[in-house]
Amino acid sequence: MKKILTIIGARPQFIKASVVSKAISAKEELQEVIVHTGQHFDANMSEIFFKQLNIPRPNYLLDINGGSHGQMTGRMLQEIEKILIKEKPDCVLVYGDTNSTLAGALAASKLHIPIAHVEAGLRSFNMKMPEEINRILTDRVSDILFCPTDTSYHNLMEEGYPHASSADREQKIFQVGDVMQDSALWFSANSEPPVGFDISDEFVLATIHRAENTDDIVRLKNIVFALDEIAENTPVILPIHPRTRNVLFEKNIKISNLKLIEPVGYLQMLWLLKHCNLVVTDSGGVQKEAFFMGKACVTLRDQTEWVELLKFGANELVGADYERIIDAVRKNIGRVVKDDGSLYGGGHASEKLVDCLNEYLIQ
Repeated sequence: MKKILTIIGARPQFIKASVVSKAISAKEELQEVIVHTGQHFDANMSEIFFKQLNIPRPNYLLDINGGSHGQMTGRMLQEIEKILIKEKPDCVLVYGDTNSTLAGALAASKLHIPIAHVEAGLRSFNMKMPEEINRILTDRVSDILFCPTDTSYHNLMEEGYPHASSADREQKIFQVGDVMQDSALWFSANSEPPVGFDISDEFVLATIHRAENTDDIVRLKNIVFALDEIAENTPVILPIHPRTRNVLFEKNIKISNLKLIEPVGYLQMLWLLKHCNLVVTDSGGVQKEAFFMGKACVTLRDQTEWVELLKFGANELVGADYERIIDAVRKNIGRVVKDDGSLYGGGHASEKLVDCLNEYLIQ
């Protein structure tokens, strides 16, 4: 039996792991050990996902959160290394672009343990984003790169991958589709409204959490004031990220019309996505979830790693420009987006991924 050690720590990783872990458990020849770094520590952003999505309980919970990027990543690296030495896995599986992703990849690479990276090849081409640095470095040390889209596969080819191939190490690259679509399709039938949600008319769903927006007071004010103006006529629902809440409080940013609600679980988020009339977000994952639910999306960033959504006409980039946000919302509200199945694998990515991983490990 081959042992896979999975490292997760943030909301999108819980969602992806829910379907991949399910596919791993269906293989008798595979065993999974789950490490939760604790990067998302709010109960509504962590614990609730394990309950709702039936993710196996973590074998290790590190409770590492807070501090600078360097502090967090360093502490994770130290603790993950101890676990790897103890567990001696055949492979380390990491997701996405968080500090947990990079720490897991670095720890495994130092111990010469094969690394599989889910969502390899994504690029925003903005090196000011910590997520971009995490993606690039993780891809560079990974042995198995699972690309979610044709674009991500092409990015790796343009960068000269496979890198570092030798007699004893050969990077493998697979375009398997996006496991986030698997999750959205699988769980959407069980979606449910947030407790106490009482808006029956059309509404806009917004999320704000990226450091590029929350750490720049001018950008944040432009975004929330634009959303607040929109909310004068159309309800705007904002599940408030702890980072965003803290900045709004510390900087005394006043809003009058936005409806702030507590962070929601995945099933509640799917319900909001299904029933809203437009999505406004700076989240990479929510951009795609909007598409999976047939909704147009206005993205509060200057670049996006999901460029195929722009080409498809499902997404519009507006940065943090006050006027562009308002114009894009008014132009796109109520617009329906139809998935033709060409972008993200149609809901079978996790099965393909685990089949490829299993074949790699038994070679």
